Amino acid sequence: MSKKTTPFDFWYAVNNTELLVLPKRHLETFGNTLINYTLVSELMDSVGQVRVREGRMQAMRPQIITPAAYSNMVLEGFGQQAEQYLEWLREHEDQVRVLRYGYTLKQEAFSEQVLTDSLESVLGRIKEAAASKRDPFCAVIKGVDTPWDVCLIRLFWQTVQNSAQANIREMSERHLFEMRDGIPMAVRDEIDAAFAVAEKDATRVKPLGKLLQDKGVFEHYQDRFFSLVRRRGE
Repeated sequence: MSKKTTPFDFWYAVNNTELLVLPKRHLETFGNTLINYTLVSELMDSVGQVRVREGRMQAMRPQIITPAAYSNMVLEGFGQQAEQYLEWLREHEDQVRVLRYGYTLKQEAFSEQVLTDSLESVLGRIKEAAASKRDPFCAVIKGVDTPWDVCLIRLFWQTVQNSAQANIREMSERHLFEMRDGIPMAVRDEIDAAFAVAEKDATRVKPLGKLLQDKGVFEHYQDRFFSLVRRRGE
């Protein structure tokens, strides 16, 4: 795919995505969240054919991050167009940069079917079914058939926007944003816990090093890390 057509593709999907039902609750602050989505789209090459995709997306527990670590956002299971759209969002949505939200498509819950019906009729039935479930993390999307995963990124980003204020408030109540030597307390607590595990289990030393790199604080902890490596080597 050429670079000239790439921006058009994901913006076409973004501009033709309608979030008809959004999760009623904000994303969990101290745990992962499963969003149950239904994405409805018309087939581009068939008249009166509607594709219904159902699945789950998992939003990882939001993490307080350092500026150096912001670029390491997790995005698994999505295609190239979705990744490029998310990169654009990273560059333009400053208000949620204080937290990192990881995203994973749960493939084991995914299904799709093609129905012969009008788009409006299918959407009407799906919205009624969603209302009857009373699922606080239910979502219904009207989108495009290709690239459809961009529509899911649009859903996720709006859910993040709707959740960030509550997530930040609940973290602030636990003083997790307090800084020491330029590192938030939440990051320090996570790293200290990882060091404690690595002290007891040599197989956790390498993951500890990766964590320090991902958080952008390896230089700050490098003396402590290499001291641990030497001790584990003995």
